[in-house]
Amino acid sequence: MKPIGIRREDKSRWERRTPITPELAGELVKAGGRVLVQPAKNRIFPDEEFARRGAEIAEDLSPCSFIFGVKEIPPDLFLPDTAYVFFAHVIKGQEYNMPMLRRMMERRCHLVDYEKIVDDKGRRLVLFGRHAGLAGMVEVLRAIGLRLAWEGCDTPLAKIKMALEYDSLEEVKKAIAEVADDIRDGNWPDEHRPFVVGFAGYGNVSRGAQEILDLLPVREIAVEDLPSLARGGSALNNTIQKVVFKEEHMAEPIDTGRSFDLQEYYDHPERYRGIFERHIPHLDALVNCIYWEPDYPRLLTKRLIREMVEENRLRLRVVGDISCDVEGAIECTVKATEPDNPVYVYDPIADCAIDGIEGAGPVVMAVEILPSELPREASAYFSGILKDYIPAIARADFSRNLASCGLTAPIRRAVIAYRGELTPDYRYIERYLSTDNASNPT
Repeated sequence: MKPIGIRREDKSRWERRTPITPELAGELVKAGGRVLVQPAKNRIFPDEEFARRGAEIAEDLSPCSFIFGVKEIPPDLFLPDTAYVFFAHVIKGQEYNMPMLRRMMERRCHLVDYEKIVDDKGRRLVLFGRHAGLAGMVEVLRAIGLRLAWEGCDTPLAKIKMALEYDSLEEVKKAIAEVADDIRDGNWPDEHRPFVVGFAGYGNVSRGAQEILDLLPVREIAVEDLPSLARGGSALNNTIQKVVFKEEHMAEPIDTGRSFDLQEYYDHPERYRGIFERHIPHLDALVNCIYWEPDYPRLLTKRLIREMVEENRLRLRVVGDISCDVEGAIECTVKATEPDNPVYVYDPIADCAIDGIEGAGPVVMAVEILPSELPREASAYFSGILKDYIPAIARADFSRNLASCGLTAPIRRAVIAYRGELTPDYRYIERYLSTDNASNPT
């Protein structure tokens, strides 16, 4: 097993995660490996924990053939002929990361992107999705509480803190459980009964977010039952109503004589049109958990928000854009936010973001690095998954061609660049690498 390195994270002061925990580093050392760890004051696991497990604390990672990180790396830090494994955010041609990718290619680096480690059906295998959902839902509930308080309605949700202010997921769940007791005691304003929270998507991110919401008194309802949940309707045993939207609730065939076909929707989104805006009038909060590309219809448009605000019929108080595609599925996500300032109000008239929770438009939560708000649990979970792939990566012989270098199929699918060249599946990125043609589809 060739030496591997763990770099310090330097993209954000809030990034405290590590792809490899001290426990896993120790296991690799016991198996005969050499692990070098860059010192980092902000990492959730102190350097000493790695050292006690047999890892070497070293500023210089040049002895390593493979370097693992979490987020993007400054272009001037790449070592030549070295393999890097991290979330690169280049597969959509993201303009802000093209200088990084160009530098990697110039230095004949190999790039393995966690996001593209998938099985033969395209399902992601190495991800932080659940923890993005967990932290994101904490922020959404807090935003709801603050927004309703600004409107003059006190609720138990106002007691919830930002996710980064809790020491652990256990502490988060304890705090939410206390809020749940208050809601069960009837401490919820009648004018916001029923209160409906919608989830776009049903994968790992959505399940993590629902895990937090389900700590409250919740009743799940069917999408088709949404219109019957009128304000002032029959008394409901549970205050929070939850609805989960799937693809067939987001789009319909343009040809009205045809029924929705999921595989066709994935393969030919141009044959479909968006229908999600029909659900918006029935939601108090929307939590977006879907992966989105420009070929697919948006869930929430700026046009719809503007119309609803101008006509004084906007019920939607909070949008939790956990996926955080700027001006993507949620078009009013006009910027990403930081963990210590997670929300803003989208002003549809001025088409701008106003920090805080005051204003005519919806509150938008769009923290880009949500899993970093639960760094210990997120790192342990991610490291546990990555454990199964590290030995194959660390034994690969990158002097051979990609097909015979020793990487397993899921890892080979994630190789964006090999010996400084884009691999066949990712050659389309070439058109974004030119400074004249670079664009940011997201």
